[in-house]
Parts: sequence; C-alpha cells; structure tokens
Amino acid sequence: MVESEKPFVNLINDNQGLIHKVCMMYTNDRDARNDLFQEIVLQLWRSFPTFRGEAKITTWMYRIALNTAISGLRKQGRSIKTEDIREKHFNFSDDSDDTLEENYQKLQWAIRQLTEIERAMIMMALDEIPYEEIAETIGITQNNVRVRMNRIREKIKKLMTP
Repeated sequence: MVESEKPFVNLINDNQGLIHKVCMMYTNDRDARNDLFQEIVLQLWRSFPTFRGEAKITTWMYRIALNTAISGLRKQGRSIKTEDIREKHFNFSDDSDDTLEENYQKLQWAIRQLTEIERAMIMMALDEIPYEEIAETIGITQNNVRVRMNRIREKIKKLMTP
C-alpha cells in the first residue's frame, strides 16, 4: 500500500456522504451517479498529493467534487433531465396532510430546477457550511454568496408554490 493511500481511503470513508450528496444533486440515474462517484474519487486521488491544508479538507473535497460534476455535465453536453411538475403527481395544496417524504420530493425537484452553481450553493448551505467556505469553494465573495443565497431561496419558494 502506498504511503498516502491509507489516509486517502480513510478520508473517502469518512466523507463519502459528501460525495454522494454531490452525485445526487447532479444526476438522476443510479448508474450515472455511480460513475460520477468514481470520477470524483479519482479526481480527489489525483489532487490528494497537492492538498496543502490551506482550506478545510471538506472545503477542498466539495470544490473538487463540484468541479468534477459540473465539468462532466458540460463536457457531455447533456443537461439534467427534469420532469414537468404535473407529471410527478405532486400535491401542491396547502393541506396539512403533506408528508415529510412529499415535502422532501418537492424540495428535491425544486433544487434540480436550479442552475449548476445554485445547486452547489444550496447543497452546501443545507449541509450548514459557513458562507465563508461556500465563497471559497465556489470562488466568489461572501457578500455575493449572501445575495445569491437570498435569490436561490426565493427561487425555490416560487418553484414550490402552486
């Protein structure tokens, strides 16, 4: 086993949830998610020797995972397949009988309607990543993160409102 292999395997094992979240945000198909997971791990492995510890390890992982997912979509020239809300048979009424699962599905659908960068930002915000780290990962200012997050929240609210 190569000297850096064991720490890398431990890193992936400890943070595989982060990678899975990115994969879920950028593809609907299980096989495509598995392929993306493998591609992200490969890119992390290639970049691991150059990690200097200037950022948190999870910030570094998010950056590589998001860049891999977004550039993969752009290279393939394909977009995320979305379905019309009417086809999903969602109940968007104000009934208090909505289950947690239905609300989760609505939120997932709304997030998939966002741009690639907006999805990345909302995913990190839902993981309670501080705006400072989101800004560093995405490559924008903290103020820009705040402004964009407000716009993203409004967009999601509009998408989820009947």
